[in-house]
Amino acid sequence: MKFFSRIFGFLGEVRDEVRKVIFPSRSETLGSTVVVIVFVMILGVFLSAVDSLWFNVVGIFIR
Repeated sequence: MKFFSRIFGFLGEVRDEVRKVIFPSRSETLGSTVVVIVFVMILGVFLSAVDSLWFNVVGIFIR
């Protein structure tokens, strides 16, 4: 019986902690999503440029 009371106690604490969570608004979520997408695109272009540069440098040394 002590096992079940511990489980219910734990679940009650989880419920209390979830009630403290502040979820972002729709506009905050949209803004964060746009920032992440733009950052990923910039990083992709940068990594593509670095990869092309290294490809050409290695190609020069291999020839």
